Amino acid sequence: MIFVGEGALLWRAVQHTLDISLPVDLVCGPASCAPAALSGVRFRAVADVNSVAAELVAACTDGVVWSLNNRMIFRAPVLATGLRVLNIHHGPLPGYRGLPEVALVYAMLHGEREFAATLHQVDEGIDTGPTLAADSYPIGPDEPYHVVLRRGLQTCHQLFERCVPLVAADPAWAGEPTRPTGDERGGYFGRKALERLHRHRDNPRFSRATDLGFLAGYLPELATALR
Repeated sequence: MIFVGEGALLWRAVQHTLDISLPVDLVCGPASCAPAALSGVRFRAVADVNSVAAELVAACTDGVVWSLNNRMIFRAPVLATGLRVLNIHHGPLPGYRGLPEVALVYAMLHGEREFAATLHQVDEGIDTGPTLAADSYPIGPDEPYHVVLRRGLQTCHQLFERCVPLVAADPAWAGEPTRPTGDERGGYFGRKALERLHRHRDNPRFSRATDLGFLAGYLPELATALR
């Protein structure tokens, strides 16, 4: 297995994979996310994962690439290799595609009472590939954003833990029945949606949906947009 991404979500997944004695062939991510020490793991610093497509093919022993907390977009150089790219997306699909931290703000502004982590196969679109599994979690009516986000990240990791042995046993695993989310309030939430957030200041849920708390330093784009 190859892993692509950054941050705690990526490295927790890598460590869990090692703990259950599954192979980690390579980890790719920005140079800034290189581990201080993780025995037996090869790390490749990349700004664009598509630039090392041939290296991924040469390194991968099972044909599977996991994408976790990954901002890099997979394009034809990787998608045309035959590698199966699986992404853990923080958000129910297809209803809340794009940047998860932005999509969650809008979900809370919309008054959603639950959100989800979704495992899907990556295709040439953004969060448009076939959904393989999903785990939902509640959004309490009075909970601030930073509490909900932490619960969501934990759900993402738990979804990975649940699915990685299934994929290891069968790299072509077809997934399980899921409840697709096609809420008309959903859609794609990228940087343009981030720039529109200030228009929602009159929403009675705005304060709660934008309370980043101690996570403000970890979400600089979102924090800047809310100033």
